[in-house]
Amino acid sequence: MSRRQPSNAPVVARLAGHAAPVVTLGAILLATVVSDTFAWTDSALSDLGVAAATAPLFNGGLVVGGLLALPFAYALWVDGRGPLGRLTAVAFALAATTMGLVGVFVSGHPLHLPVALSFYLLVTATLVLDGVARRTRRAGQLSALLGVAHLAGWVLWVSGSRFGTGLAVPEFVGAVVFAAWMLGLSPSGSSR
Repeated sequence: MSRRQPSNAPVVARLAGHAAPVVTLGAILLATVVSDTFAWTDSALSDLGVAAATAPLFNGGLVVGGLLALPFAYALWVDGRGPLGRLTAVAFALAATTMGLVGVFVSGHPLHLPVALSFYLLVTATLVLDGVARRTRRAGQLSALLGVAHLAGWVLWVSGSRFGTGLAVPEFVGAVVFAAWMLGLSPSGSSR
């Protein structure tokens, strides 16, 4: 009788997940450099998805990043503990899906706003769920704090505390927070 070898699937899922924020943030930043009209204080990141010079790069980065992030949900499922750990994996999978869909339903499309809003709400939900699931660990506490800070940043923006008229700054902060969680704080991050 042969013994079953352990699966490499969680390792591959973690690697894909760690590549996702690099691809996504890299595409976003490169698109901001390529654009001759983008301004951090006056634009939304999604403006990059409709301009001819940057749309393929920006939208492609979101779609590829979302696809790379999806296997990471499996790693979170495997590495998570209990029902809240599993719920964190589900929230993450939905966040990754909506991130990719922002690149499909570009600004001006009727589904763009619901998809983009869902992405940022699901990022917050993922971080807070992870924080509650791992509340006795430092990484869990930091995850919850980042989730609350992310939501607070949007509340401040909506209430008028802004760097100009655009959405790009809070959007990018949210993307960086999500990337930091994926790469370092999450149960499947590099610090595990």
